[in-house]
Amino acid sequence: MGEQQPQPHYYTPAEYFALEEQGEVRHEYFGGEVFAMAGATKAHNLLSKAMMNGLDAALLGRQCRVFIGDVRVVIKENHHYVYPDVVVSCDPDDERDDLLVRKPLLIVEVLSDSTAAYDRSDKFKHYRQLASLRYYVLIHQNRWLVEWFHREEPDKWVYHSLDSPTDVLEIAELNLQLPLADLYAATNIAPLRLTPPPGEEPR
Repeated sequence: MGEQQPQPHYYTPAEYFALEEQGEVRHEYFGGEVFAMAGATKAHNLLSKAMMNGLDAALLGRQCRVFIGDVRVVIKENHHYVYPDVVVSCDPDDERDDLLVRKPLLIVEVLSDSTAAYDRSDKFKHYRQLASLRYYVLIHQNRWLVEWFHREEPDKWVYHSLDSPTDVLEIAELNLQLPLADLYAATNIAPLRLTPPPGEEPR
């Protein structure tokens, strides 16, 4: 007879909120299960901060708020809560809750080796359930590459890719014009080579 496997502990939403208040480690919540968030690298932190600063400057004077790291987004009430790296809300309803964002306009994730596949696939699928969401931005931290999506119709998302030192992340609705050179300026991450060494084919 095989050894009995331990059963996962399922948390009620109230238990989850209490866990987040008391603990130092952040957790995302899905259907009663909690998942600890991995610690961030310095590059991850610097890229999140640069993105937040760019958005803050772009949205100056508007009734929008930029949140970073520790603010949860509600995917589904009492069922699914996540922590994006950066989130923007321009909805007055989100001013009424000190802990939660329910109607994000833009979400940013800085990709790491452990989360990249999830952020690009299943997590994006979950985010697409949010009717308010219009922009999803993925920032790579091992090379100069920003991938972003904007919603044209309820079920139609348009993909954009930026990888040149002269590229600019432009989102007219948010008045955002953020050069990749500014985004990556504080990091030690090198841009992609523009000219290959002799004998090497261009990429």
